[in-house]
Amino acid sequence: MRVAIIGTGAMGSVYAGLMGAAGIDVWAIDTWEAHIDAIRTSGLHLSGASGDKVVKIHASRAVSDAGPIDLAIIATKASGVEAAARAVKPVLAKDATVITIQNGVGSADKVAAIVGPDRLMVGVVGGFGASIPKPGHAHHNGWEFVRLGEYAGGMTARLEQVGKVWERAGFRVLLFPDIHRMVWEKLICNIAYSGPCTLTGLTIGEVIESADAFRISAGCATEAFEMAKAQNIAVQIDEPVKYVRDFGLKIPGARPSMLLDHMAKRRSEIDVINGAIPPLGDKFGIETPFNDVVVSLVKGKETAFKK
Repeated sequence: MRVAIIGTGAMGSVYAGLMGAAGIDVWAIDTWEAHIDAIRTSGLHLSGASGDKVVKIHASRAVSDAGPIDLAIIATKASGVEAAARAVKPVLAKDATVITIQNGVGSADKVAAIVGPDRLMVGVVGGFGASIPKPGHAHHNGWEFVRLGEYAGGMTARLEQVGKVWERAGFRVLLFPDIHRMVWEKLICNIAYSGPCTLTGLTIGEVIESADAFRISAGCATEAFEMAKAQNIAVQIDEPVKYVRDFGLKIPGARPSMLLDHMAKRRSEIDVINGAIPPLGDKFGIETPFNDVVVSLVKGKETAFKK
């Protein structure tokens, strides 16, 4: 099986590194020239919870170089999913599967419209705390579950086969008939820490330790939980504040990708994370003051960024 990871930022590089280390025919695809060049020249350096290793894998800036692709994993930011789906569609093998894994909500619908809902799966991954210390080097603080499900729902033989590919690479995999519930369970955690960490500059653990910062975090998470209930999404969460605290305590030293974006003076994915909550609040007549303020402040900071 040939696997292409399209978007090898922090998490995409973790996927590529562990799959490559397991002997899977994997391609790292990204537009970041320095990162791709470093992987080509010296291999992908992976460090952290899975150990320290250098893995030799294929790397390119062009998706077309990797074809024909049996399993395409779109790991770009939400803003890049449509371009990635359009680029990969012509080089998919006949029975290929596409998995899209992003923060926030809405990306899977965009990919399904391009590659077709029948060949699409959705991944939900959290608790890795991944970062790129320098081009060609990915680090991850945690090694939690990879959750997979068919975009159209249900349990299938194909889903089980794809799950085994991830397991071969050492990932702990959970398969779900309703992956959209898992999307929201992760989203609630992302909302709890992405905005507050970005605005304060604190790690997840530091936000938890600060009564003032965690008050904002808890408020954001509670509003997101209310939006899930309003949509009749059956998240398995009894108490959202405890849920996000327990999640955060597993990766206290991690910095959310939104904070990493701001540290690099890049605009973030605020619209599909904290920014997804206020429009739903308007729709259901539920006030969302915590996320309203967090979104406005993050966007205010981003007015000074050039990229």
